[in-house]
Amino acid sequence: MGRAHPSIAFLLLLFICFLVSTLVALSDSRRQDPLLPLPNANPLRFSADGSPFKIALFADLHYGENAWTDWGPAQDDGSDRVMSAVLDAEDPDFVIYLGDVITANNLPITNASLYWDRALSLTRNKGKPWSTVFGNHDDALFEWPSEWFSATGIPQVNCPSANVPFSGDTDCSFKGTTRIELISTEINKNVLSRTTRGPNTLWPSVSNYVLQVSSYKDPMLPVVFFYFLDSGGGSYPEVVSKAQAKWFQRQSQGINPNASIPEVIFWHIPSRAYQKVAPVPTTQIHTPCVGSINKEKVASQESEWGIMDILVSRASVKVPKHHIHLSSGVDDDLETGVAVFAGHNHGLDWCCPYNSLWLCFARHTGYGGYGNWPRGSRIISIDEQPFSITSWIRMEDGTEHSHVVLTP
Repeated sequence: MGRAHPSIAFLLLLFICFLVSTLVALSDSRRQDPLLPLPNANPLRFSADGSPFKIALFADLHYGENAWTDWGPAQDDGSDRVMSAVLDAEDPDFVIYLGDVITANNLPITNASLYWDRALSLTRNKGKPWSTVFGNHDDALFEWPSEWFSATGIPQVNCPSANVPFSGDTDCSFKGTTRIELISTEINKNVLSRTTRGPNTLWPSVSNYVLQVSSYKDPMLPVVFFYFLDSGGGSYPEVVSKAQAKWFQRQSQGINPNASIPEVIFWHIPSRAYQKVAPVPTTQIHTPCVGSINKEKVASQESEWGIMDILVSRASVKVPKHHIHLSSGVDDDLETGVAVFAGHNHGLDWCCPYNSLWLCFARHTGYGGYGNWPRGSRIISIDEQPFSITSWIRMEDGTEHSHVVLTP
């Protein structure tokens, strides 16, 4: 073959460079800019018919728990039933997986994304968009069951052959799947996922991001911001770090400087503030708190490193004055606040006001995990005009209860 004309070769080189740069940009397009909400070709929006924007929280599903037994897969089947029942009854616009999607410390396979994807599949099959935030079990190290050890102390490999190609003792390493691997697989394989990788400068640096829900009138007009914060656990301490708190502060001030747009916060492990307003464990829930189960103490984050002080100071979702919890010494004229939603405690489903905030638990959705309380999902309903947030619990059996208004 003859030599290519220099101009053609130069143009070919330019094209290759453009193609490479485009592919790199696309592969990183779901990593969120630290100062702006992520633009999306299909943004979350209110409906033009004026109906509320409805969210279903699926908390503590714990797929893959005791995966090597008959009991474990049966629990996963139960979790499928709960989510299907909630999706059919509520027909939400959006689903949030509020951590502990899987029980990684019980998964004897190297690719936990298989179980992660099963948890997402119910929502995906309904054509609903969703987001995820990590819990303490999602990337926890595998814990060897004592019954797996022989008399000589050598563990007997017992990998589920349906999920793992197994051809020898060395194929089952039990190294687990990292947060980054889980979130990257979810994002790359699901167009309905709104999950986003957080800035690399944060620690934990994975599921920290913000989503905008826009008005039906204008996709660029925000009505409410959803903030997702990784509360650690598993491969990280169980905290929302100072770096995360500062990121939230910069982000919220950058995109919502006057705090005129409501903000709602989602994380897995409750902050220590939850302990301050919690009803006495195992007692009846009384006003101003609203809920149906109060069977255990709050298992909070290890430390409080500034995020709650920042949230209290934000002037967004307002709490009625007569609902403000005054035992903390807050002036009763203060009307600022946001709503915070957490999972983690399977035996709690209440909402309680704290200073100017509403602190709410979800409802244990999965059949995996501890506790034998009936399963369900916390529903959040947001009206655009006039703006309001209400919430309730939808149970697997179709009943609903614990209605609470989170705005005046």
